[in-house]
Amino acid sequence: MKINQRIIGTVLAIVAATGFVVAQSISTGTPIKKVVKSDAEWKKQLTPDQYNVLRQHGTEQAYTGAYWDNHAAGDYYCAGCGLKLFSSNAKFDSHTGWPSFFQPVAKNAIEKHKDTSYGMDRNEILCARCGGHLGHVFDDGPEPTGLRYCMNSAALKFVPKK
Repeated sequence: MKINQRIIGTVLAIVAATGFVVAQSISTGTPIKKVVKSDAEWKKQLTPDQYNVLRQHGTEQAYTGAYWDNHAAGDYYCAGCGLKLFSSNAKFDSHTGWPSFFQPVAKNAIEKHKDTSYGMDRNEILCARCGGHLGHVFDDGPEPTGLRYCMNSAALKFVPKK
């Protein structure tokens, strides 16, 4: 019992010190518990670029984000809440200037919503945990899914494989 309490205390201390929770997505289809914060809390936690993309549905300019040309092995987490979203195993070079993946790590890690902004008909991708805007999905990706999850680097945090 004391060991479990010590481990939990250590994890909570790391979370408090870093402000970043690395949480695994659930592949069983179980709904993911939502993270709800006020606008002021998001502004305090996120950088201006992260806030613009995640909370205001912004888009970074092509070829400017940290991960569009990242070829390292590892996993991509939501920069807002730490939910594991994508793996480098599903990343590919789409020649668009944004990090692109052919599938998320789990179907329930993301939510898809219709987006008709700017006169376009697209499918917006949101983090299933915090509702943060990640990017859009298109049907011009590689096999095995034929999908291209075109994400914003500012919405992601990359953790290299050890």
